[in-house]
Amino acid sequence: MKLKRLKIGSCFLGGPAPLFILGPCVIESEKFVWRLARKIKAIAADAGAQFIFKASYDKANRTSVRSFRGLGVRAGCELLAAIGAELGVPVTTDIHSPQEAAIAAEFIDVLQVPAFLCRQTDLIKAAAETGRVVNVKKGQFLAPWDVRNIGEKLRAFGCDRFFFTERGVSFGYNNLVADMRSLYWMREAGFLTVFDATHSVQRPGGAGDTTSGDGALAPVLARAAVAAGCDGVFIETHENPAKALSDGPNQIPLAKLPALLKQLQTIHATVR
Repeated sequence: MKLKRLKIGSCFLGGPAPLFILGPCVIESEKFVWRLARKIKAIAADAGAQFIFKASYDKANRTSVRSFRGLGVRAGCELLAAIGAELGVPVTTDIHSPQEAAIAAEFIDVLQVPAFLCRQTDLIKAAAETGRVVNVKKGQFLAPWDVRNIGEKLRAFGCDRFFFTERGVSFGYNNLVADMRSLYWMREAGFLTVFDATHSVQRPGGAGDTTSGDGALAPVLARAAVAAGCDGVFIETHENPAKALSDGPNQIPLAKLPALLKQLQTIHATVR
């Protein structure tokens, strides 16, 4: 099915080139996120890749109460907006409540609804009514065809500029599996679709008081997803994943990002 492409700042989702959503899991510090954003910008420019910069201002669903969460909504969103303005790229972050949606919409180009909250009607309504582009992560508990109901909610609340992100489905305890058929079915239903290579390799709560995962498999699944026809790829990256303050086991080392972006673009051009 030929889908209408979505313009996001200077980027296009659903166009002749894949759109990448790139950045660290969380804003660990102002210095850290600026440094990483500038490095990603240089890597993407060298690869000729379009991207949206991503970082979370708050990790609201950490496994342990002792885990690092972030800067908070207003400080985090102001920082992301400054990064987007300097680098000339759209920015995105996840929101967790209608109140946060209103604040984030002042600064953020794409509001991301987390998988755990994808059926929360009040949150969907608040995000839709901001006028911003909305990215809904498909919950681990949903079948691909269930996103139709979320799409209907968004449109009912006046939002036509949205897309869905596949991030795997629950497969037993502390494990997820990525079903590549999901990408085909969601696109056949008329929705632009991104694949989240990072969170599809998570093992939620798999390390007891933290989430573990199989980060080495993220590039493997990303290649498979692009070959299956997704419109974009979501990749979290870090200079040193072993020392990341959140989701380290699933983030791709920044040093491996240049080759992966070029590889994914080649695959996308071949299958399209």
